[in-house]
Amino acid sequence: MKSPSYFLYARKSTESEERQQLSIPAQIDELRTFAQKENLTLVDVLTESKTAKQTGRIVFNEMIRRIQEGEAQGILSWNPDRLARNAVDAGQIIHLLDTGKLLDLKFPTVLFQNNPQGLFMLSIAFGQSKYYVDSLSENTKRGLRQKVRKGEFPGLAPLGYLNDRTIKKIVIDKQTYSIVQEMFTLYAIGSYRLEDMSNFLAKKGIFTKGEKHISKDRVKFLLTNPLYFGYFRYNGEIHQGIHEPLITKKLFDSVQEVIKERGFKRPKEPYNYPFAGFIRCGECGMTITAEKHIKRYKTINRLQIFVYYRCSKKNKTIDCSQQYIPQDTLLPQLNSIIQRVSLSAADYNWFINRINKDQQKEQSAVVAIVQGLKKDVEDIKLKLNKLLDSYLDSVIERTDYLKKKEELVSQKKTLEEKISFLEQSPNKWLEPMKKWFDSALQADKIASDNTNLFEKRNFLKESGSNLILKNKKAHCSWKNQWAALCAAPTSRNLVLGAGIEPTTRRL
Repeated sequence: MKSPSYFLYARKSTESEERQQLSIPAQIDELRTFAQKENLTLVDVLTESKTAKQTGRIVFNEMIRRIQEGEAQGILSWNPDRLARNAVDAGQIIHLLDTGKLLDLKFPTVLFQNNPQGLFMLSIAFGQSKYYVDSLSENTKRGLRQKVRKGEFPGLAPLGYLNDRTIKKIVIDKQTYSIVQEMFTLYAIGSYRLEDMSNFLAKKGIFTKGEKHISKDRVKFLLTNPLYFGYFRYNGEIHQGIHEPLITKKLFDSVQEVIKERGFKRPKEPYNYPFAGFIRCGECGMTITAEKHIKRYKTINRLQIFVYYRCSKKNKTIDCSQQYIPQDTLLPQLNSIIQRVSLSAADYNWFINRINKDQQKEQSAVVAIVQGLKKDVEDIKLKLNKLLDSYLDSVIERTDYLKKKEELVSQKKTLEEKISFLEQSPNKWLEPMKKWFDSALQADKIASDNTNLFEKRNFLKESGSNLILKNKKAHCSWKNQWAALCAAPTSRNLVLGAGIEPTTRRL
């Protein structure tokens, strides 16, 4: 009987070299030596770098086809697990042996004979290979879940962090963490696009592996990653991490607001006109845009430019009837709104003196605030436990559980940052309060100066004016301390403790 000819088949998975039992060149050297020792005839040397856990290996399937056509009658490989780690590929090998198209298998590590006992032992070897890879996958998942329970991020560290293999945790990257912090701070301003952030990263030397600019989607992923404020998502669920955060939850929330706002399509070149893009229509709720009209005077050879503001009318459910309003008509109304929240010099000095006197008294009030906030945190923890019990008892669906958990975790992180802020600097809120009084002092000057219209825009937008334009009339609903200042009959009726500074648990 003629001796069979063999295909030499060497395979490694796609894992890193240091985790391979034997590399492909080493397998080939060992198998060639074995073939010479056993006087085996080799038809071809086939190599493949792909896992055998799943079907679809191109080289393996080609080898099976060539065996079916009679090009070779045997396979030489390092171990049975190099041939198959799944039931389908293992079944093909055994079927070829049963039909006689495959006469022999040779392994330096395992003795195989083409008889019922040998086929039985080969089936066991293939079964062990499948069991090993299935167990490895399950053990890996179990290990990842255990890391998540401990608060350890189980994935590849994003920009600003590094994977420390010695402790198997993520640590801050000293070279790039400040770049991430600056990127968040810049984007929170609201004047930058995702493309601008990509260019910013490029100027700092941050590119893709192909030396290209970071894509907009990748920049958005970075800006929406909760990992940077101390939490992380795993399998769609948010978890608290033990890694050091790079930014505060407050800054992260500010960035999310900007991303949400920029998700709407803006009118073309809104910032060419000072009051476009942030005033809302009082009828349909869409933003107010602007148009420029030019009138030519032939007799005197002169041009005059008129700016009109109107609703963008992009609401598909409401047929908006609002008409144009000239900028010259809108401007006095906005000036009047700004003047309503202005402070006189006398009132300003009175408030500053009052703040300086009350600074020491606020310490005891802050302690009460912190205690209230800590109680709120404990209440949220209790809600999280009840939410988890409801999910485990199949009372709520997984999607509802994940959504509610992320909402509660976000609230908890915000409260924890407020507690830390107050405990470390109990009177630190006084500085932004003084800046607010400075802004209120400048309001009258801003309203009186019609040369810099963008200064008016910035004041109205940063103060949270919530401007609405309806029937050619501008209406404003101020928030927080601006609402108190606007509602007071006289400025000094805003006694500290009655609604300006954060003296309640609501902060």
